[in-house]
Amino acid sequence: MDGKGVAFPIAFDATGALAESSGTERIRQAVVIVLGTRPGERIMRPEFGCELHSLAFAPNTPATANLARHYVSSALARWEPRIEVTEIAVANDPRAAALTIDLTYRIRGNDGRQTLTLRFPLEQPS
Repeated sequence: MDGKGVAFPIAFDATGALAESSGTERIRQAVVIVLGTRPGERIMRPEFGCELHSLAFAPNTPATANLARHYVSSALARWEPRIEVTEIAVANDPRAAALTIDLTYRIRGNDGRQTLTLRFPLEQPS
């Protein structure tokens, strides 16, 4: 696993210094950054990120859930080589007008399984 660095989101520790992260937590934070960044958002790396945000006003349908699964899988395969995605389950939540994305991955060189759940809001039902 790659060293350590500034934690995401940026925070301060008890001494007033920037909080750091390392190990599996650092990789989890990197996954969140990849999925939370819109392509074009980073000037020096315009292709970086995940197309998930293009679904913000999409209907809450199984087709949208499948597209979200594809976007998450593609982005992580391209931008986070330290992990191997083992499962992406996307569920429609019509009452909350959102998708629930359950991601399971394995850190390469480590047998430990990691999970991450994200909620992604969609258009409000009419």
